[in-house]
This record gives sequence, structure tokens and C-alpha cells, in this order.
Amino acid sequence: MTVQNEDTACKDTAGEGIKTGNSAAACMKRAGDPACGKTPGRTITVNSSAQESIYGNHLPEMQQVMQRLLDAIADIRCRMTKELGMDPVEHVLSRIKTEESMREKCRRRGLPETTESALCVLKDAIGIRVVCAFVDDVYRIRDDLVKLPGCRPVEEKDYIRHAKPNGYRSYHLILQVDGGLYAEIQLRTISMDTWAALEHHMHYKKNLEGDAQKNNDLIVAELKRCADELASTDASMQTIRDMILGG
Repeated sequence: MTVQNEDTACKDTAGEGIKTGNSAAACMKRAGDPACGKTPGRTITVNSSAQESIYGNHLPEMQQVMQRLLDAIADIRCRMTKELGMDPVEHVLSRIKTEESMREKCRRRGLPETTESALCVLKDAIGIRVVCAFVDDVYRIRDDLVKLPGCRPVEEKDYIRHAKPNGYRSYHLILQVDGGLYAEIQLRTISMDTWAALEHHMHYKKNLEGDAQKNNDLIVAELKRCADELASTDASMQTIRDMILGG
């Protein structure tokens, strides 16, 4: 993911939310996917050639959608900063999935390497991660994101209240913008983000070296224990902040 500039001055744009406008593309209709094809007369240009980008000619629009969401998050962040007296967001990361990564995911899912697969079937070509200091801020930002004009939540997974078996915690939200492109937004605390980064690093090292399989069960258990301890710390820090703000 690409780190976005965190030093941009807050603008007094509370209530504006995401800027509205016409999307240049919408998903083709597909059997079994009611989320696609909801906007008549608008289609994704299908690209089946391996010599061309898997995103077809939609990359500029993808960049515009990502920036619109980043601008909306910045507005939410500034408004909450004024209300709380502190910035609720530690940092924001964003990316458009690389060509190689998207093609690999299509192959892994048994999907053809086409624009329709990349932009309609899979919904994480555009990705944004918002890392917050406190758990309550995760849910406040989520509540504001689902109310953005022109945005429709199509999928939500709360891995904070319902952690994955390995201890992973985060809130995943997929928005469809203007009835067309999708974006996945991950919201988590600093502790959750730290754990996920370390878990990813250790998983990669384990596969690379290949000699830790005998300790696999112990590694998994320790990672889960660390995740639970960090979740407990998050809860304690939230309580302390509530006492400060309430006092």
C-alpha cells in the first residue's frame, strides 16, 4: 500500500462527505451476483487479452474513486478531531492492487483473468486501510462511511467483535461507488495493525525457511495469545480515554 500524505491541513468540509459524480463504468450483469448491473446502460469494458491491463481502460477511474474516498475519510477525520480534541486516525494507507497480484488472485480463485473478474467478481482492486487509536473510532468512522452519498455498502465483516481463529482483528467494509467500482476499506486499531504486520512477516519467514513446521502449533497458539492480549489492551485504553473525556 502507498502511504498517503498525513500532513494535509483540515478543511472545514463537515457534512459534505464524498463528492458526487457520474462513474464511467458499472459492473456487467452476472448470474448469482445481484450487486452487479444495477445501473442500466453502464458496463465494464471486458478485456480478455493477457497482453493488455487486466483493468482495461478503467485505471484512471479507479484512481479517481480511491482519491474521492480518501478525501471523504479526511473530512470525517477532521470533523472527529474537532469533536474529540484529538486526531482519531493514526495513519491511512491506500493502493490499487498491482496487475501481477490481481492476476494471481484470479488464478487462485479459478477465475478468468479478465476485467470483469478484476472489477466485478473480486471487489478489492481498490484498497484503503484506516488505522485508528481506539476501537470506538473504528466504528464511528464506519458509520460515517456507509452514509456517504453515492456509496452503497455491499459487504461487511466485523473481525473485531468476531475475531478469526488465529486472532486476526479488523473491520472490513466494501463500498460500491456510484453503482460502479468497488473499494475495500479496512479499519483497525494500532494494536491490530501491528499484530497483523508481525503475523504476516513471521508467516512469510516460516514458509521461506521451511524448518518451523514442527513448531507450527506453538507458533499459532502464541500468535493467538498475543492477539488476545492486545485486544485486552485496546479495551483498557478505550476505558481510560472514556474516563478522560467524560471527566
